[in-house]
Amino acid sequence: MIKILFVCHGNICRSPMAEFTMKKLVSDAGLEAEFHIESAATSCEELGNPVYPPAREELQRHGIACVGKTARRITADDYVNYDLIIGMDGANLRNMLRAFGGDPEGKLRLLMDYTPYPRPVADPWYTGDFRRAWQDINEGCKSLLKALCPQQ
Repeated sequence: MIKILFVCHGNICRSPMAEFTMKKLVSDAGLEAEFHIESAATSCEELGNPVYPPAREELQRHGIACVGKTARRITADDYVNYDLIIGMDGANLRNMLRAFGGDPEGKLRLLMDYTPYPRPVADPWYTGDFRRAWQDINEGCKSLLKALCPQQ
């Protein structure tokens, strides 16, 4: 089983969008038994809050539900418990390195590094562009799945 943790600043926009988009892609490919997928934050600002309504609405436009998801913060145990810990931008990566005390096993990555054109996933909390964030996240998740399961 491949265990993936998606991470962003607050765990109310980008990382839950990635979590549930990836879960849908994995389900559509019939690979649910092969993956465990969750998301978390690097900050504590939004702990316990649900997915931000515009992010939830963008997922719904693509037939993806995120019912029951609430924000949580990364913990030291996450480094041990996950095979891949995937951030959305450089700030997320720096915060993860600090929280985990480094990356001795090479588990930390950026989502868009799996695509032909690596770039950060812009935070729609600031840009207001949830459609663009989902497009990048969808592209990144598809590329990640292809990298992990080349036969797909």
